[in-house]
Amino acid sequence: MSHDISVLRKFVSPEIVFGAGARKSVANFANNLGAKHIFLVSDPGVSEVGWVSEIVDLLTASSLRVTIFTGVSANPRVDEVMAGAELYKSSECDVIVAIGGGSPMDCAKGIGIIASNGRHILDFEGVDTIINPPPPLILIPTTAGTSADVSQFAIISDPNRRFKFSIISKAVVPDVSLIDPEVTETMSAYLTACTGVDALVHAVEAFVSTGSGPLTDTHALEAIRLINRNLEPLVDNTADPFLREQIMLASMQAGLAFSNAILGAVHAMAHSLGGFLDLPHGLCNALLLEHVVAYNFRSAETRFQKVAEAMDIDTRGMSKPEIQKRLMARIVQLKRKVGLEDNLANLGVSMSDIPSLSGFALQDPCILTNPRKSSLRDVQVVYEEAL
Repeated sequence: MSHDISVLRKFVSPEIVFGAGARKSVANFANNLGAKHIFLVSDPGVSEVGWVSEIVDLLTASSLRVTIFTGVSANPRVDEVMAGAELYKSSECDVIVAIGGGSPMDCAKGIGIIASNGRHILDFEGVDTIINPPPPLILIPTTAGTSADVSQFAIISDPNRRFKFSIISKAVVPDVSLIDPEVTETMSAYLTACTGVDALVHAVEAFVSTGSGPLTDTHALEAIRLINRNLEPLVDNTADPFLREQIMLASMQAGLAFSNAILGAVHAMAHSLGGFLDLPHGLCNALLLEHVVAYNFRSAETRFQKVAEAMDIDTRGMSKPEIQKRLMARIVQLKRKVGLEDNLANLGVSMSDIPSLSGFALQDPCILTNPRKSSLRDVQVVYEEAL
């Protein structure tokens, strides 16, 4: 898979401030956006470790009113989005700030959609379904991996269907992303591993996606290099500020890549799996990654060779089957070293669940840019291999 530089490619991105202390500029950016009353979205865990109160202090010190909404679960649900949107409107807020991992940030995106468009969040499932632009949005990520702070994705869980659905639109790209490695110091080793592998999957899938191009490839490959070299030592020593910065940078670059190149079968299947079992998204990706690589390899051999090289595998003189074997072995090794080696059966998936999981995966927009076209049976087989 190669690219003609003359082929048109779109690239969307928020205004980004990256580096230690970036969060402290939140009030300046809110004022630049004309804010009078901030709607601050987070979750109980982020609030408990003190980041919410710090942001409130920064905003109120600039004479901005703040309404706080922390009713967000680990996988943001449709009713949480709707409750947040109702509070936003009744409080007469005008700018949304979210601090947290992917869940508060995705919930904030959903709240903004409803605040400007009305209706129900389920009505906006899919690609380019948003008519009116949401209110100004500032995102401050506290994890290094989801990349919701730079992407045109919002992932919401529908408990009635036990399914995570995607909203994809440049309307949900935030106005400002304040990416501050200091706030990741409160992440546990397990969450560091989950979100780090999530970022790795973002980068790998973006690079082999049929929507990839010169504008995304450099971000994807650099993210793979950074994660391959820095994630294992960071999980062993989560207090290291240099390692946190490297993985935060990788997460940002992976996010810029996948937001514009879109993703593939790992994410389509992980969204289905996460909605079904309410599991951490990064864990779902980790359980599926090498199995989808095996499925896709022949459809993007040259691209996967570059992925292997970015993971410090010397491919000189190797046959394509040997490259595939070495790449999959390195993925499994990395997962094992960061504590994410498991299988679907141990997490409660049975053979009888696979038809339903596969049906939802085929409805996910990410499956459309997978390098190999996928039938229902194809997806079922990959799930079965991951059991």
